[in-house]
Amino acid sequence: MSIKINKLEIENVKRVKAVKIEPSANGLTVIGGGNGQGKTSTLDAIAWGLGGNRYKPTQAARDGSMSNPYLSVTLSNGLVVERKGKNSDLKVTDPNGDKHGQQLLDSFVEELAINLPKFMNSTSKEKANTLLHIIGVGEQLYQYEHQEKELYNQRLTIGQIATQKKKYADEQTYYTDAPKELVSASDLINQQQAIMAQNGENQRKRDQLANIQQQYAAKGQEIEQIKAKLAEAEQQYAQLGQDLQIAQTSAQDLQDQSTAELQRNIQEIDEINRKVRANLDKDKAEEDARDYSVQYDELTKKINDVRLKKTELLDNADLPLSELSVEEGELVYKGQQWDNMSGADQLRVSTAIVRKLKPNCGFILLDKLEQMDTNTLKEFGDWLVQEDLQAIATRVSNGEECQIIIEDGYVSGQDNTPPEPPQPKQEDTPQQPKTWKVGEF
Repeated sequence: MSIKINKLEIENVKRVKAVKIEPSANGLTVIGGGNGQGKTSTLDAIAWGLGGNRYKPTQAARDGSMSNPYLSVTLSNGLVVERKGKNSDLKVTDPNGDKHGQQLLDSFVEELAINLPKFMNSTSKEKANTLLHIIGVGEQLYQYEHQEKELYNQRLTIGQIATQKKKYADEQTYYTDAPKELVSASDLINQQQAIMAQNGENQRKRDQLANIQQQYAAKGQEIEQIKAKLAEAEQQYAQLGQDLQIAQTSAQDLQDQSTAELQRNIQEIDEINRKVRANLDKDKAEEDARDYSVQYDELTKKINDVRLKKTELLDNADLPLSELSVEEGELVYKGQQWDNMSGADQLRVSTAIVRKLKPNCGFILLDKLEQMDTNTLKEFGDWLVQEDLQAIATRVSNGEECQIIIEDGYVSGQDNTPPEPPQPKQEDTPQQPKTWKVGEF
């Protein structure tokens, strides 16, 4: 059951002289008035009473007061919280008369409920961390976001390299007439020497033809000179004729190869190899660009997978508001980050998160609601009623939207007759002004 504030009695605290208030159990109770009249002092007194001495004002006693500060807060669970006396000692009494202390209050009073600016003025990351802590997914979401960040940085680097490689490849000249591989000078020289050796063999065969021709002529003369050996000579001559025919046929088929192209290639080897290297560089750059593009696409898929897990994690979490989430370490409500939210939405988000921190704390204190117009105030008040929440707020205004008006430290319309002088030995007994319920004036 949510614990709320049923009644306030405050005397001589900061600018407050004597104020009694019974705020609405649900919705928004606005305390209005001009500047310096005691509106904020009322909230400060409540925070001091419920939050402990860490919220004690630097100068708690009202200037010019002869009496000590006094405050009493009656809660819906029956507890009565009082501070009175010279040292403003705390007294917490339950309906049965038992006394308790600050530890009991701390068990259900959420610090941010009495100090909402602490949450609203925190950084976006701190707000998000507060939400993630109370819904219990902070550690897992942090791991996902860390993983996403690493993958994103990897993809960014890969994308930059792929772009550079593609740009480098596009700027390179490609020589279509160049060979696919680098040319070796030693290979060309070896080819040249092999051709020259083959040509030498052809020359040897040509030399053999000339020798046969000489022998043929000699035998002809010998035939003329030696008639007696004519038959033998003719037979040898016929044989030599056959040999001559065979030799002439083989020699005609032999063709020398030119080494001019090889010689030219040897002389141009540096230029050829320059073109080959350029082509190889371009091919390699294009291949690298394709590889990095593939890696980029793979990392994109991994990033999308991580983001999907983050979304599912938050969708399944018990969030205080249906449209509240955390994206990239920042609170997001209705698709807007904190600095783009309306004032009403900022208050709605803050109040919902504070309520989630301690569900038993059914109230919240809000100072300075001047930024809200009356329609926004009503909308926020209706939402508080819907959520069974109580808010006590201040606003520099004397308009109808203010249920209570404080003037010069008093509630306007209350009987502000000075209290009777204190009786002996009861110097700390507080004055008891008339109680006004919201709407009675």
